[in-house]
Amino acid sequence: MATRTKRSGSQLSPDQIIEAVLRIAERGGSDAFTVRRLGEELGADPTAIYRHFRDKDELLLSVADRAFGEAIDGIPAGLGWKDRLRALAAGSLRVALKYPVVVSMTASRTTRREREFLIVEFILECVHEAGLQGAEAALLYRSFGDALLAFIGQTAAFRLFDPDVQAGDLAAWAREYRTLDPARFPHITRLSDELAAVDEQEIFDVRVEAMVSEIERRAALTSRRRAAPAPAEPSEPA
Repeated sequence: MATRTKRSGSQLSPDQIIEAVLRIAERGGSDAFTVRRLGEELGADPTAIYRHFRDKDELLLSVADRAFGEAIDGIPAGLGWKDRLRALAAGSLRVALKYPVVVSMTASRTTRREREFLIVEFILECVHEAGLQGAEAALLYRSFGDALLAFIGQTAAFRLFDPDVQAGDLAAWAREYRTLDPARFPHITRLSDELAAVDEQEIFDVRVEAMVSEIERRAALTSRRRAAPAPAEPSEPA
């Protein structure tokens, strides 16, 4: 009986390993970073992975950097700063839905790699184009990036729950919240239909637009401060 020969580490490349993790993650696998599962996917001795990555954390960050790079790929040229930020946000959400295990594990991390640097440069360019510089530009970049990562990380983590758990949580707005005592929870019961009707995309859009609006508001304030005439020097007493 023929047996499958496993490849050695010398026959693999870092790119092949990263792509294998992403394939498992895209299929919905929550075990994409286990050495055993990766070995099966690659047809290789599981320990071969450590010839290319120091440990699982280095692999995790390398995979995350590749995945998040997809968020910036394909953003068309010629967009204004607001539409570029919206496009980046939409791309980031797509990445979270495509690779939930990757994003759920890394949304709170810093990859310190090429594609992350490109995304940071991209957002700072947008903030600068809006009219912000210095410490305020740094703050608004961090605020936009962290708000975006928080949402997509939460979204990705939710996708990893058992489908029955997801369905139960989503149905709570139409079930448990509708049965609350209106004397104790008047605002919830008054808006029970509206709360049940809100969907994830609407929430995401509101959060992105809130950040874009805040950048625009602060840029307008900065512009007005720059345009304001300098206060007159006090005159010398006669």
